[in-house]
Formats: sequence, structure tokens, C-alpha cells
Amino acid sequence: MFFTKTHNFNSPVSKADLKKRLMGSHVKIHNLDFEILERDGDVLIVPHAEQEESIKTLPITHVDMIEQGGKTNVKVTSKMRKVDSGGPQIIVIFCFFIFIAAFVLRLVGGDWNVTFILLGADLLIFSFFLYRLQKGYFDYVRKVRVYVTEKGEGFVPSGSMHAQVAI
Repeated sequence: MFFTKTHNFNSPVSKADLKKRLMGSHVKIHNLDFEILERDGDVLIVPHAEQEESIKTLPITHVDMIEQGGKTNVKVTSKMRKVDSGGPQIIVIFCFFIFIAAFVLRLVGGDWNVTFILLGADLLIFSFFLYRLQKGYFDYVRKVRVYVTEKGEGFVPSGSMHAQVAI
């Protein structure tokens, strides 16, 4: 819900050809294997984290393709795995309640210092949380999106993150 990312692009490649380019391959991002498979006609990119001992927040990516006028509209939607979503949602809700508590405290006549300390702590916690998400979860989302875009375009653009995504 909070952490769903969607990317749309048009591909000159047909839907069948794009599916063939994607299906059965593996993407290695940060030494973690992502498998591309088909379920109920949809293309899914799922992480293989069974052997991982460290805690990671990982995406499951759906690739929807619709052919229109010789082009294929591709919609790449990444969602956090349900098993991973509890912790980040709790942190967001906790930060929201600290933010509300600071203003309620101020409205009922609380000290400005306490209000600023609460707001500063909230900002610090939320900033650290977003930094960690950008280095982990959203980095996986970006690199999976780049991989699908490169397969859909049929070429590797110069200056892309292709070198970082071991295919």
C-alpha cells in the first residue's frame, strides 16, 4: 500500500517477443537472485530469499503488457512482499503518531522545547527509515525496472545501470 511503485513505458517489441525475452531468466541484484516466471498469464519477478539469513525488504514485481497499434504498453508494478510489509508500516504509523502527538501537546499548552524535540526525533527516525529503504527496497525496485525496460527496448542504453545488474 505505502510502498507500491509503478512505471509505464511503450516498447516497440511485441508482447509475445517481450515475454519470450523475459521468461525463464534470472536477474542478480546485490548477490540476490530474482527469477522471472509466469503465473495465470502474468509475468512475475520474484526474489529467491530462502537462503538469506539477513533481514531484507524485497519487492515482487508484476509486468503487465497490452499491445496497441504495433507497440506494447508495459506496466511494471513493484509491491513489497507481505511478509516484509509489517515492519515498515509500523514505522510509518509510529512516526505519524509522534507527529500528531507533538502538535496536540503544543495545542494543550505544552512546552515548545518538548514539541521541537518530538518533531526532531520524528524527523530523524523517518529520515533514517527512508534512507534505509532507498539503499535497499527501492534500489531493488529501480534495478528490476531498468532490467525490464532494457529487455523491452531491445538495446542497452549507454550510461544505464546495466553494468550493476548482473544478467
